Amino acid sequence: MRHIISALVMNQPGVLAHISGMLASRAFNIDSLAVGATENERFSRITFVVNGDEKVVDQVRKQLEKLVTVVKVQSYIQEDFVERDLMLIKVSTNQGRRTEVRELVDIFRGRIVDVGPDHVMIEISGRENKIEAFIDRMRDFGILEMVRTGRIAMLRDATITQGLPPGVIPEVSEASAS
Repeated sequence: MRHIISALVMNQPGVLAHISGMLASRAFNIDSLAVGATENERFSRITFVVNGDEKVVDQVRKQLEKLVTVVKVQSYIQEDFVERDLMLIKVSTNQGRRTEVRELVDIFRGRIVDVGPDHVMIEISGRENKIEAFIDRMRDFGILEMVRTGRIAMLRDATITQGLPPGVIPEVSEASAS
């Protein structure tokens, strides 16, 4: 089974290499990986998908928590969360099929972000099954190129910083928020 894990990490060089190396050395395969900035410039957030049962996820979480650069680890097992994946896909529009492609883009709530003489580039985001369904529909037109970001996720009712010791995440004052 696929599980999503998110880690709040210190924003410093080598953190991603350290974490991915640790997971690889323990034979954990990463199916999806996304890294990005957070609301606090001192931290980044790494979200990845691993295969395995709850025992595997627990083992990954414990290994991550041992690393000095990891502030907090959050797994999404039995949690209410929102997940998204972003994809850019370049599709052939030869043989006058641009209208058909545009109709499918609208149905899947995507956007055409670039138009060439014989292709279009489409941006689409959503749950993994939506992205996969869109890819399947585009195969008939001819997929020229495709890239995906990897999955990102957030809990609906909590933040990853909830429960951290005071001082780890500085409070945002009204003066610094404006």
